[in-house]
Parts: sequence; C-alpha cells; structure tokens
Amino acid sequence: MRLRSLFLLAALAGSLAPALSPAQESGHQKANVESGAREGVLKLLPTDSVTEHELTLGGRKLAYTATAGTLDLFGQDGAQTGAIFYTAYVARDGGPDRPLTFAFNGGPGAASAFLHLGLVGPEVLDFGPEGRDGAHAKLVDNPQSWLDFTDLVLIDPIGTGWSRTAKADDASNYYNVNSDAQSIAKSIALYVAHNNRSNSPKYLLGESYGGFRAAKVASALQENQGIIIAGAVMLSPLLEGQLMFNADQFALGAALELPSLAAAELDRRNAFDEETQKQTEAFALGDYLTTLAGPPPTGADAAAFYGRIARLTGIPQDIVTRNRGFPGNSFVKHSDAGSGAVTSPYDAAFATPDPYPESDYDRGDDAILDGFTRAYGGAFTDYARNQLGFKTEMTYSLLDSDISRRWEWGGGRGGGSRMQASATDDIRQLLASNPAFHLLIAHGYSDLVTPYGVSRYVVDHLPPSLTGGRVGLKLYRGGHMFYTKADQRAAFTADAKAFYATRPAASPAD
Repeated sequence: MRLRSLFLLAALAGSLAPALSPAQESGHQKANVESGAREGVLKLLPTDSVTEHELTLGGRKLAYTATAGTLDLFGQDGAQTGAIFYTAYVARDGGPDRPLTFAFNGGPGAASAFLHLGLVGPEVLDFGPEGRDGAHAKLVDNPQSWLDFTDLVLIDPIGTGWSRTAKADDASNYYNVNSDAQSIAKSIALYVAHNNRSNSPKYLLGESYGGFRAAKVASALQENQGIIIAGAVMLSPLLEGQLMFNADQFALGAALELPSLAAAELDRRNAFDEETQKQTEAFALGDYLTTLAGPPPTGADAAAFYGRIARLTGIPQDIVTRNRGFPGNSFVKHSDAGSGAVTSPYDAAFATPDPYPESDYDRGDDAILDGFTRAYGGAFTDYARNQLGFKTEMTYSLLDSDISRRWEWGGGRGGGSRMQASATDDIRQLLASNPAFHLLIAHGYSDLVTPYGVSRYVVDHLPPSLTGGRVGLKLYRGGHMFYTKADQRAAFTADAKAFYATRPAASPAD
C-alpha cells in the first residue's frame, strides 16, 4: 500500500459516517458575521473582501468581480459553529444564469489552492521551464482560466485553507465522508441563496478525493438542499477503492494499474505513443490479467511473461519475477533501473535523486506532493492578501496530514473499510434521476495514485441506458496533477469548455 497515496485519498472510506448533528446542520446559517462577534480562532477572519479585476482571454477582455470571504455555520442555539472560506469569481456582465462551478480539492486535508492556482483561476503558478521549480515559482495571468465559460466558487473544507470551527475539538465532527459532504453541500446552498444564483446551471469540480467528494456532494445537494447539479468534472478521482487498494495482491487491480506504469516508462524514453498505449491496455486486461489470476508460469513461459512486463515498466526482470508479475511499490525504487532515482506515484515518469539509496524502501518525501507543489500555499496567501484584499493572521493550511490520520471511515478509523469506498452507486443514481446530469472524468496517463484504468473500468461497466453520451473519460500526458504542464492544462481546459457547451438547454424541473 502506498502511504503517500493515502493522503490525497485517505477518506475514500467504506460505509458513510453519520449525518451532521443538528448543531452543524442548522437552518439558521446567515451571511458573514462581523469579526468582533466571532468566537475563538474565528476572530482572526476578516469580513468578506470584494475587488474588481480584468483578465485577457483569447484576445478579449473579461471583467470580473472577486470575493474572498467566509460562509458562516450556526447551531440551533444561534451560536456560530464554524466558517467555510471561499473565493468566488463572477463575470461582471455574465448574468444570473451563467454556469456556476463549485470546486474543491481532496485529501482529506487539502485546500483548493491546487485547483485555484493550478488550473481554473485567473492566475496560475508558473513552476519554470521544467515545471518543477517551486523556489522560483511566480503567479502569471492564466490564459486558460475557466472564467472563460463559467463563474467559479472555490471552497476549502473545514480544517483546510482558512476554514475552521469555533471550537478546535469540534473539527473532528466534519472529518468523515458523510459530514464532509453535507457541510460542503450546505455551503453551496448558502452561496446560491446569498447571491441569487438559483437560475444558474450548477457544476462541481473535484480533484482526487475531491472527485469522490463531488459524487457525494451532488447527492447531498439533491437530497437535502433541493439543488440539482447539471454536471460534474472529476479530476484524477478514485471511484472504487476495491479496484485500487492492494493492487499488489489482486490480479484485476494490478491489471488496471499496469497501463499507467507503461505510460510512465514511455515518457521516460520520450517514446509515448497512443497506439502503443492501447496495445498495453489490451495486454493488461488480456494475457496479463489471466496469467496473474492463475498459477504462476514456469520455465520459458515465465521468462517471456516477466520479461515483457519488465520491458513495459522499466522494472528489472528479477524484481518482476520475485513479485510474480505484480509491480506493487517496486516501481518507486526500481523503475528506470540504474538511474539512482526514485519516482513519484503522483507521476511515475517524474524522477528525483534518491535521498536514501542504501534502503530498499522509499523513505523520503514525495518530490511532487511534498516538493514543488507546496509552493501553492505561500503563493495563495500572498495572492489573497495583496490582490484579493483578504488579510488575516491565521495560517493558511494547504495540506494537513493530521486530518487524514483522524478521518473516520464509517465504522471507525483505519484501513480495512477503505477498500469498500465507492462512488459508483452515486453516479448511477445521479444519471438515473437527473437526465440533465453529465460527467467528465479526466486523468493523467502516468498517475499511480489513481490509475486511469480504474475509472475506465467503472465507466465501461455503467449501464448504457444511463450513459447515453453523458459520461466521458479524457486522458492527458502527465500524472495526478497533469495540469502543472501548460500544454496539458490548455488541452484539458479546451475539453472542459466543450463539456460545458453540451449542457442541456433546460433542466428536468423545467
């Protein structure tokens, strides 16, 4: 099991936790409270800041209003229980029925700065020519901002960004699958009500655990808030825990992971080719799957089989043989054999020097998650203060591993139930009950945290009567956060724009 992969996906738990308590799910939420009336750490949050800006998109000027602020949660006794930090971008002349997208990252414990400054916002963090220099990263105008085709509201769940509970001990009430989804759904409902956006087609965008969260939030909105979502974009999501976790033990999991390892090896050799990739996919669900599912091959058959896997993945044949064809975690230390580098599960084509070459196990920080992408936190803090006018002495929490450790998985904390985590039923129900709902799933080829093969398997096994052209899967060069590459970010944005343009003219309620 990959320990790092658990951070962005740890809350992909089994059975849902109990619903929000009455104190959390009160109907008495209201607009932003004056800072002086708040309790505890919430006193550090300023009132909402509204600023005016302009962005050049495709040679035209787009004027927009930015709001950095909070949505306050109250209990039955009228006392504030927490505050959700959000940033909204609204086109000045877009009208109240312009598409409206609510975006969040995953974790659990990740703030929205990744999507905000990495993909959809009016500014994007440039990591230099090689796309990995966090020390000299700088904000630049984003020519692919999704403001081109939708208004945006980026949400930080409780415990991330500047979202907090009034009492520190109450935060754990939000650290489970169901309560998390309910609190995000309530925040969305508050924003819609406060800003008179009931007529806008509403979309969700979630990355990693946020993709899983999007399915849960869409269901919560429909069931508890009376808000029907027009569509969702799931970026590098995990949809079925049983198909990903323990891929080193189960044949189908390994088969769905193999194409991502092969794509990474092609990238390392600058030889990536879609036709070659398709051949690997056919092998993975054909001879590879059936061989792993049966007794281990022997003799010449074993040498040929393990040799082919070694050539596809770059993992030495003796390691492949020792693992009986299951790559497991061996790719981290043994891909690109002899290079003395370790690769990242967030992009298996991304290699850095091994800080512990004497160890057979990966002991160091991840070069992507713990490396250059951490710059998103400092960059967003500076951006919010100096451009959005949101000035607070509270620490901005980009990525909190404590939330991951404390996350409740339904029956309790721990690893056992995460394999039962599933968003497939939610997707089926959304497609069945809402003919306007459509879904776009996006993955990087060389992502080993959430391999694209798993999502393809889920999509391929949806009933055709539900999909009807409403579910799409798009693949891009790169890993879990492929959008850090400018060309792939542009390609994904173009696909997203086309996805939004296909929305039905009328909702089911019409």
